[in-house]
Amino acid sequence: MGKLYERGFTQNRELSWLKFNDRVLSEAMDETVPILERLKFISIFTSNLDEFFMIRVGSLFDLANLEKKNIDNKSGLTPKEQLSRIFEDVKPLYQKREQLFYEVESQLRLHGVFYLKYKELEENEKKQIKQSFKLSIAPILSPQIIDTHHPFPHLANNIIYIGVMLRHKKKEVFGVIPVPSILPDIFYLPGSDTRYIGVENIILEFADKIFEPYIVVEKTVFCVTRNADVNPDDEVFADEPDFRKRMQKVLGQRRRLAPVRLELSNFESEKISAYLMEKLKINEKQIYTTTSPLKMAYVYELISKLPESKRKPLVYQEFTPVWPGNIKQTESMIQQVEKSDLLLSYPYESMEPFLKLLKEAANDPSVISIKITIYRLASKAKLVEYLCAAAENGKSVTVLIELRARFDEQNNIDWSERLEDAGCNIIYGFDFYKVHSKICLITKKGRNGIRYLTQVGTGNYNEKTAKLYTDLSLLTYNQKIGEDAAEFFKNMSIANLQGEYHDLLVAPVSLKSTVLQLIDQEISKGQNGRIFIKINSLTDAQIIEKLAEASCAGVQVKMIIRGICCIIPGIPGKTENIQVCSIVGRYLEHARIYCFGYGTQEQMYISSADFMTRNTERRVEVACPIYDEKVRAKIHEIIEAQEYDNQKARVLMADGNYVKKSTMQEMVDSQQLLMDYAIQNVSVPITQETKKRRFIFGQLLHKWRKNR
Repeated sequence: MGKLYERGFTQNRELSWLKFNDRVLSEAMDETVPILERLKFISIFTSNLDEFFMIRVGSLFDLANLEKKNIDNKSGLTPKEQLSRIFEDVKPLYQKREQLFYEVESQLRLHGVFYLKYKELEENEKKQIKQSFKLSIAPILSPQIIDTHHPFPHLANNIIYIGVMLRHKKKEVFGVIPVPSILPDIFYLPGSDTRYIGVENIILEFADKIFEPYIVVEKTVFCVTRNADVNPDDEVFADEPDFRKRMQKVLGQRRRLAPVRLELSNFESEKISAYLMEKLKINEKQIYTTTSPLKMAYVYELISKLPESKRKPLVYQEFTPVWPGNIKQTESMIQQVEKSDLLLSYPYESMEPFLKLLKEAANDPSVISIKITIYRLASKAKLVEYLCAAAENGKSVTVLIELRARFDEQNNIDWSERLEDAGCNIIYGFDFYKVHSKICLITKKGRNGIRYLTQVGTGNYNEKTAKLYTDLSLLTYNQKIGEDAAEFFKNMSIANLQGEYHDLLVAPVSLKSTVLQLIDQEISKGQNGRIFIKINSLTDAQIIEKLAEASCAGVQVKMIIRGICCIIPGIPGKTENIQVCSIVGRYLEHARIYCFGYGTQEQMYISSADFMTRNTERRVEVACPIYDEKVRAKIHEIIEAQEYDNQKARVLMADGNYVKKSTMQEMVDSQQLLMDYAIQNVSVPITQETKKRRFIFGQLLHKWRKNR
């Protein structure tokens, strides 16, 4: 392949991700977004950035410390050069975040919602906070000074601390107070308005009381971000034969890895920043200062605490995922799937039909086994209840649960123990390969022998995120797909990554090679070729190079890529026939769809896999062909809605920047359209606004189909 970056149509994945998170933050600028939802986007941006530093920046530090020279094949940058660019590009994002936070906060005050600093409190409120500090906060604090008898403590990852530079009898020492996790993030004040103050600001205010008789010279709120990219397959964990216990050790190790970022709340804390820089062995580029809150998880609690009359105008209009109109609630799900393939489109449609299918299977005498792969689950899961019930009813239940689902490891460990206790057979996959597929196989015994019902999805079996992420879930009685699924689970049980499949594409054995063949197939058609791809990220160098080849052959390539995109479209002679857009809106775009060709010759797949090397080569992923014409038509409606989106879509330009689509035509928000479409299909009352949007959508689809 050579040096891909020398071809001039690729960009660095980390810098591309920062542009994605900037698009998330930009949603907080959109005045059409309700004000509390704008605050939520700032919170999402913040937690996204935390994870980016823990994982991506952490792994770059590891690479930078290796003797082997590692060069990024998309940009030609070394790990140290990538880190330098990241630190530089993140600075303006902090400034933008701070500006947006105070803009949004000032608008919230017009609605009686106040985020307060201590100095803004009224006198009676200060008395109340002082009393709360004395009775509820001070007794559980663990302040410490640092001197010869009090060594510098381990500062835990992503935990808020109060740092204080102290003076006593001409001697200066550093003091630190961890903010206990047992305390609420914010304290509410009495009154008709919603007034609240961050717990860290309360502790900061009373720092001089805490450290008496010392005099406070400087004080600040700070947070250390550590490298959390711990690999459970590393040699250090190899002596632990029980994989569940190995993962417990990984979680403990993660809390102690090297610092990669320091956040401070006070621009004037020069002594503290210099002190921490020395102790943490970081440089000035890794320090970020902001007066807005360092952590914003409190936003979700705040929204839930508001009285409905105050909350309603400040959030999105409530939407509950609907039961699909083409699925009868009073009929057996097993029988309906046996009659026709069904597709669920989350979060517009509910996960309940799939859960009902599982519940039926758990109690159906003809069902002999249920097998499923699990990557992430909600903290409360009906799915687990039904799997346990099936095992307790004497059915063979096999659950392949991935304990390495990052930041969900403990949750998955807990669920694996619950499932095992109920009699389920638990397996954990492979060393060096995460199992990221979303597939469930129900096996029945009937008059005509063994029959299979298969579910294949693009997203996790998480009942909470199914209301927040856009995903697709296929329920099929296609026996060829079922036979492949049975072969897949057999191979997973015997640790065989090289199995053969006829209909399903399975990484790492056949998904990537088949995708490359399908692109070649379109290349052979030249200008009559067509490729559509909807994924979350594109980083795989071979696929990128093959897509550029398709563009040069005249193939029209359209891609909807939410996050990282390492290919740059629109470059003459290289990628001029490639179009890329990103949609960031109310819901997290998560479905993966691959389409090759037009009309009756089109080959369509839904998949768990993005086009990242980790997915195509180092994970177990599944892509499923879509054969049923009604299901294909439904997926086309989703594609068409998103291609016409000019409200939440941003187009990737040849200079690497994203720009908003022109709005000369009717305004189209694809997620809103798909909500309206779901509502229309269950025959509930439709508002005039909904009718108008559906009319616009119908016109757009007619035009699109006419021009295909």
